[in-house]
Amino acid sequence: MRSAAVAGLIALGLAAPAAPLLAQTAETITVDATAAAQPFGHFWEHMFGSGRAVLSLRESYREDLRAVRQVTGISYVRFHGLLHDEMGVYTLGPHGEPVFNFSYIDQAYDGLLANGVRPLVELSFMPSKLAARETHQSFWYRPITSPPKDYKLWDALITALARHLIERYGIEEVSQWYFEVWNEPNLDFWAGEPKQSTYWTLYDHTARALKAVDGRLRVGGPATAQAAWVPAFLRHCSENHVPVDFVSTHVYGDDTAKNIFGTQEPISRRQMVCRAVQKVHGEIQASPLPAMPLIWTEFNASWSNHPEVTDAPFMGPWLAETIRQCDGFVQEMSYWTFSDVFEEQGVVKTPFYGGFGLIAAGGIPKPAFNAFALLHGLGEERLANDAPGVLATRRRDGTLVLALWNYAEAGEHVPARKIALRFSHTKAASASVQSIDDEHGNVHVAYERMGSPRYPTQRELAQLREAAAVPPASTRTLQSGELDLEIPSDGLVLVTVPLVR
Repeated sequence: MRSAAVAGLIALGLAAPAAPLLAQTAETITVDATAAAQPFGHFWEHMFGSGRAVLSLRESYREDLRAVRQVTGISYVRFHGLLHDEMGVYTLGPHGEPVFNFSYIDQAYDGLLANGVRPLVELSFMPSKLAARETHQSFWYRPITSPPKDYKLWDALITALARHLIERYGIEEVSQWYFEVWNEPNLDFWAGEPKQSTYWTLYDHTARALKAVDGRLRVGGPATAQAAWVPAFLRHCSENHVPVDFVSTHVYGDDTAKNIFGTQEPISRRQMVCRAVQKVHGEIQASPLPAMPLIWTEFNASWSNHPEVTDAPFMGPWLAETIRQCDGFVQEMSYWTFSDVFEEQGVVKTPFYGGFGLIAAGGIPKPAFNAFALLHGLGEERLANDAPGVLATRRRDGTLVLALWNYAEAGEHVPARKIALRFSHTKAASASVQSIDDEHGNVHVAYERMGSPRYPTQRELAQLREAAAVPPASTRTLQSGELDLEIPSDGLVLVTVPLVR
């Protein structure tokens, strides 16, 4: 739970602007280098979603994974479709007996582990030969959403898979994974009726089958969209003594208040994700299992494809603001997704279409990739801070690292934000400043100058990757511990002040 802010660590003074906004007076933010702090785990960058399981076998997928791992703390990857027919997991023998084949699963997980990340195992979707009926979801690859035709056969599949993973990778490794039962059963990804009670049946069988193989395997759910079902899920698990090790659910910045909270109130993209996180955090605390960890296994600023959102510099301030608000209410958050090697709407037709990924087709880093890279530099302790648009942190070695941003709603433009930073109890004479905004670390400027080619050549791709890079940090002199900044609309700035002993 978020502890109460430690008063007095960061002072903020806002002067009223003079008549025109362009002449507005700078905000003053004072940072005490010796102030007390609270732990600041980088909960936003340890887990990422990705395209469905079979895509993890592609080299382009693995290249993007390596690129993201270089600039973030990524430790886990989650994807749909582990049991989908294209993975070849479940077929029938000549006498109708189940035949298991884990060859592609091995290749998928070998690829993750070889690149230093573990799977967050989403157990979905239903193999056609095991499905009670052939009910498909609308994604391009047509996953089957039916319950199993026989739960004894489902139990046997889950048991065989768990045993195989332990035999291949060892229980010391697999016990560090997470097993999540299904994906968004409250939507059209689950065809059981009634949805909730039939999902409970699926969850109960799956959790008990996993734990029967080894009690150290971690299992959770309900993996719902729109932050749904959590109180009922925990009550069900508690009353029926069903194993559960974590709660998982999803929300996006453009989900509606009606779907999340049952109200008609206007909630902006800026606030929606963390309002939902705080709601579920409170529901867990009020449940029979109040210490249950919360893993947010999908989040992003949009659940649809909006280039002005997920492809744009907007993502820098949005991500920073989301981290600021969600800190203390969630153990981990899994950004959807790390790569646009992704085919839910079909084969990618152009590099920039509002895809969820940090990296566009062709290995082109987007502004969101650069935002994660900058925010990775934040420290492991957070200093209390009442100022809007600021995260003040400290690394273990005493280095101060601040993220500051100028948020504008998607497609809008706001005046430059002027900030007067004042540092106390530090002898540092300079600070490192690194920025991304519409003109820096934004590949779209170069892409548009290039004529926005639908199929960039190899030479053009190389030029776009170069243009996408974050500009090098600049060194700024601290005048008596003071630093003035001006942040344009959609700008995100990282300020690093070294410890001087």
